[in-house]
Amino acid sequence: MDQRRAIVVTPSGSRMLQQLCKHWSHKFEVAFTPAHGEISLPMGRCEMDATDDSLTVVVSAVDPGDAPRLQKVVEEHLRRFAFREDLTFDWTDAQGVPVAPEPPEDQPHG
Repeated sequence: MDQRRAIVVTPSGSRMLQQLCKHWSHKFEVAFTPAHGEISLPMGRCEMDATDDSLTVVVSAVDPGDAPRLQKVVEEHLRRFAFREDLTFDWTDAQGVPVAPEPPEDQPHG
């Protein structure tokens, strides 16, 4: 499994965690409390932990090639839910090495 992690500074971590879990609960297996959420997606898992000032997001892709896509899908959804905040996602791999962000879809890859 390819795992990636980001700690996002936000006072709205619990609200965003719950909103994402509720959003996906009609499609995927979801379990959550105000402080912790788990979502089983077709390409892997998303786990989130909220504190008063941050949201830790961990995505685990079954296929390593899906890790960038899974990371991007989760990040895009959280950004939509936090439209009033400018969130920063500094993703790292399982060893803590920074992971370069994926280019936007409307930009050429290269």
